[in-house]
Amino acid sequence: MRSKSEDSTPSSPLPALLLPDVSPITGPAIDLYEDGYNDPVYQAKARILNRAIQDIGMGRYQWYLFVVTGFGWFADSVWPLLSGLILTPVVNEFHFNGPFLSLASNIGLLVGAVFWGLGCDIWGRRWSFNITLFIAGIFGLASGGAPSFVALASLIAIVGVGVGGNLPVDSAVFLDFVPGSHQYLLTILSIWWCLGQLMSSLVAWPLIANYSCASASNCTRSDNMGWRYLLFILGGITLSLWAVRFFIFTLLESPRFLSGIGRDADAIEVIHKLAKFNGKTSPITIEELEAPDRATSGGRSSPVERHNIFSKSSKYDTGHIKALFATPKMAWSTSLLIAIWGVIGLASTLYNNFLPYLLSSRGAAFGDGSLYITYRNQVILSVIGVPAALLAGWAVELPYIGRRGTLAIASGFTGAFLFATTTSQTSNQLLGWNCGYVFFSNIMYGVLYAISPEIFPAKDRGTGNGLTSTASRVFGVLAPVIALYANLATAVPVYIAGALIILAGSLALLLPYEPRGKVSI
Repeated sequence: MRSKSEDSTPSSPLPALLLPDVSPITGPAIDLYEDGYNDPVYQAKARILNRAIQDIGMGRYQWYLFVVTGFGWFADSVWPLLSGLILTPVVNEFHFNGPFLSLASNIGLLVGAVFWGLGCDIWGRRWSFNITLFIAGIFGLASGGAPSFVALASLIAIVGVGVGGNLPVDSAVFLDFVPGSHQYLLTILSIWWCLGQLMSSLVAWPLIANYSCASASNCTRSDNMGWRYLLFILGGITLSLWAVRFFIFTLLESPRFLSGIGRDADAIEVIHKLAKFNGKTSPITIEELEAPDRATSGGRSSPVERHNIFSKSSKYDTGHIKALFATPKMAWSTSLLIAIWGVIGLASTLYNNFLPYLLSSRGAAFGDGSLYITYRNQVILSVIGVPAALLAGWAVELPYIGRRGTLAIASGFTGAFLFATTTSQTSNQLLGWNCGYVFFSNIMYGVLYAISPEIFPAKDRGTGNGLTSTASRVFGVLAPVIALYANLATAVPVYIAGALIILAGSLALLLPYEPRGKVSI
């Protein structure tokens, strides 16, 4: 029986034999664009490379990669949430309107998402992968010594420039090397996001509770060192993670990226290096990878323009963006993903950045709003996210549910628990509802961070990740602006956030591609 890709050959000049299935170990692995892709030569090459990676299998290199790319999730959790963790003591010392700190952070994250996401499709993954954490660590350390709010906000914004590139780049890096049979691990990578939450909360708890001013009156630097110690520690940890990436682990360039820019020989070399690292060999040859080019050029190698990274020919053009909208189905998919990221970005940033403030202010109303209780609760909420990441990795592989269903269900429960927080009569009730919110929101984010790079083709994946992350960061910038004029003492922001997240879950069901059981190209 023929596959759909064979049935659609009128739009593809390649014979079916050049579109090989992946290893029989996992059955006939159908790629995500089985019903046709606008660049059949690239699709054929991607299938050849996918087959080679699947035959090599999930080995030592990929498990190391799971760890070092996890550092990006870790940083993306620690630093964007930091503006909420240090908000109260920083406001007491510098006397400014709180949401401005979150605004500075989100502006930096926006710039980072655009620059690094789009950039890694120009100069490759390795440069972006190795630089982003370095920027975050260095400027994170420096921000601990900020003498004024303006200096602090500026340094936090630069930290955001580095952090903003982590998820767009790191998800592309991991997916470029993981076998199709193990793509679900991209969802489980969000466990590093949960660990980042947990570590930052554990460090903040004793420091902020014991080394902070009791109030804004007569709050001097010497009496308010807790938030500075926190920045020094987290900056040092981030810099250490960068050192592991740069000095201990050697990242190979993406073979599909290399093939996409005409460097087939380099792509083959990477595959052989990957196999050797895993203690295996790969039979793939340059002739096999160049076969799709010859099929479209009458037996001659196709005159693909070869360009080197950081050369004049590596300049960015709109081709990467246009490729994501090349067909009506792809355009619909890309537009929906951008909308989902934007809506969730607005809702979650508005809520998460002011969660400590909400717990403190409402706890105060209940009579237990101390910094100690507030950050103890933050640690409890952070622990909840760890099992959620594992559950997400299991759920996305369930038949009939997959990525889209898991995202929709998790979003629905996330919004429902946000609504429930408005019914709290005691601080402990509020904490309980927030535990439910954090559990399902971590599932939601785990799937969201995975489904987008899985859908985008590797040659345009950085751009696609950059567009979706940019949408999230744009609305993330709007969230603190809204907070400047909203009454946070009311439940209105919670209702808005809950409704938006439920809306995003509904949009997920409309996505035309379901990555479950299919291989990304």
